[in-house]
Parts: sequence; C-alpha cells; structure tokens
Amino acid sequence: MKAYIAGKLGTESEKKLLVDVDKLCKSLGVKTFLPHRDVGLAESIEDVDRIFRGDIEEGFKGVGLVIAVLDGLHVGAGTSWELGYAYAKKIPAIGLKTDESPEDALEYLSSILIASMTIVNDLDKLKEEIKKLI
Repeated sequence: MKAYIAGKLGTESEKKLLVDVDKLCKSLGVKTFLPHRDVGLAESIEDVDRIFRGDIEEGFKGVGLVIAVLDGLHVGAGTSWELGYAYAKKIPAIGLKTDESPEDALEYLSSILIASMTIVNDLDKLKEEIKKLI
C-alpha cells in the first residue's frame, strides 16, 4: 500500500508531525508520498505547475490511503483539496487532529471533512486505523 501524507508546512512542528506520520507508515511497511520531500516547495508562482504535476498527477499514482494532518485553526487549502480529490477517487482517508477533538473543532474543520473520514487524535490510534486498511 502507498499512503499520501497531507498537511500544512508553515512551521517546523507541522513538518515534524508529517515526518512522524511518514515514519509510522514505513514501520508498518506502507510506502509513502510526502509532497514537500518528494516534490519540494513552491518558492514562487513559477513553481505551481511543477508542484501540481508532482503532488497530484504523479503523487497520487498508486495511492491507497490519504493521511491528513488537521491540526490548527484551519486546514490547509492544499490538504482540503487533496482530501476532496481522494474522496472523489474513492481513496480512503484518515485525519489526524492532535490539538483538539473534532467536536470542538466543528466550526473550522467543517461537517464535510469530519463526515468524510475517520479522525484520530494521536499516532497510536493512527497506527490502529492504518492496520485495519492494510
């Protein structure tokens, strides 16, 4: 199985959590696609086509699971798009929200995101959910 790991990249702690998810997946024998590692970041508007082709057109090839980090006051625009794309392609998704419960985050997570996937609150529960899918 291959997992696409989605989430915000604005801070070092956000990047670290994505890397922790990557390590967890690999410990279970799950191959991963981590956009900022495998394609890079957009430095300017000239990079957007490269990022889209790499992240979406190439990155989603063979993906059987999307894992989305949902921490913070808002889900990243790219993460939301990737989750919608996965849903449309019938790829299961698991959300990871470590900073509060989905019930407490209803206002900014949205009913749509909450209803579209299982959401867990720590890496141990994420591991359990991944095991159910592999």
